[in-house]
Amino acid sequence: MDKFTANDLLDQYENLLTDKQQKICQLYYREDLSLMEISELMSITRAAVHDTLKRCEKLLASYEKNLSLCAKSHERFVLYQQIKAYNITDINDIVDKLIDTE
Repeated sequence: MDKFTANDLLDQYENLLTDKQQKICQLYYREDLSLMEISELMSITRAAVHDTLKRCEKLLASYEKNLSLCAKSHERFVLYQQIKAYNITDINDIVDKLIDTE
């Protein structure tokens, strides 16, 4: 799983992970730390970090498969952009507010 996809999934489903899983994912995907850096920081083995990340990737993919929150968010964004293409100031302001609430 690439980091862009993982970050999208974490935005939607991070709270469904355990605190430890959240921390490891945050350090790896959002702060771009290596497996070794995370293992040293959290006092666990590199293998434990790797296994946790793989488990989280499967969980996040499963949540998306069942709930489709990321896919729906992307669909809404495309629709917002289509509305903005009409270039009407009031509509653009409303769409900007909608996008900010995502």
